[in-house]
Amino acid sequence: MNTQTTTSRVIQFSSYGDATHLEYASRTLAPLAPGAVRVRQQIAGVNYVDVYYRVGRYPLPLPGVPGVEGSGVIEAVGADVPMLKAGQRVAWVARSGGYAEHVDLDASRVIALPDDISLEQGGAGMLRAMTGYLLLNHYARLQRGQTVLVHAAAGGLGLLLTQWAKGMGARVIGTVSSAEKAALAQSRGLDDVINYRQEDFIARVHALTDGKGVDAVIDGIGGQHVLHSIEATRSGGMTISIGSISGEGAPAEALPAAQARGVLLERPSILSFIGELQQYRVAAAAAVTQLQAGLQIDIADRLPLQDAAQAHRLLESGAVQGALLLTL
Repeated sequence: MNTQTTTSRVIQFSSYGDATHLEYASRTLAPLAPGAVRVRQQIAGVNYVDVYYRVGRYPLPLPGVPGVEGSGVIEAVGADVPMLKAGQRVAWVARSGGYAEHVDLDASRVIALPDDISLEQGGAGMLRAMTGYLLLNHYARLQRGQTVLVHAAAGGLGLLLTQWAKGMGARVIGTVSSAEKAALAQSRGLDDVINYRQEDFIARVHALTDGKGVDAVIDGIGGQHVLHSIEATRSGGMTISIGSISGEGAPAEALPAAQARGVLLERPSILSFIGELQQYRVAAAAAVTQLQAGLQIDIADRLPLQDAAQAHRLLESGAVQGALLLTL
């Protein structure tokens, strides 16, 4: 057991606002609590929920440290932790605290990385892969031969969902905004691509499905877009609203619209889902299995921790194709 204090570099914000509010600072960590481990991070994932924290949509105690996933090597082990040891490669997902040189974690939530999963893939992909399990297995319960529509198919989550759904034997239709993004998504197995800037995706989906609509839609756009996703879903199918890049959640009229079409409407939260430890472990095990089977986490860019503000600007630009990482 290591009882020494440790100084850790972090990215924090002391008030809510744009990316300029992110500050490079140092914090002194208290001695490890029993049942906890200290991870010396090498990778911190950057996700849109970090932006929501920074702007105050999901408030954190100030000063707040964003970051919901990462990977590294265990540096110290607290008392009553029999299964983990210093030097072990691990990943993790939590509600915040990831933009830091060191992260203290409850041992029950540490995800041991097998030798065939790199720290980069584990740190960049664990949250997305756990979300893939939540969306495609837990909610949609996608079956071989069914069809799923994935919006923002060239984004980090979209590329992962395409691979996962194809592995389940599904047909995948995806929306993108450019020919370059279309090529990337198709390289990951996308069956049919729709450039939503050039054509009506609802009409195209109905044309591709003989007028029925798809079995499931994964909508990370939010706002009025959810209504269009419901229109693209078959009766008896499911529209899943996950995230809200538009800045808005599903509108109030979404539920009546879904009921009118006989569509199930879900708005899950991966961080709420994995708040329950058993669900966290099941989702983590599914994520590790997929990564070991060859699930590829596309990396858009790697920036040093101190450039977290630039990472946020890139993410908010909408031009990112794949995962953004902070390296330590």
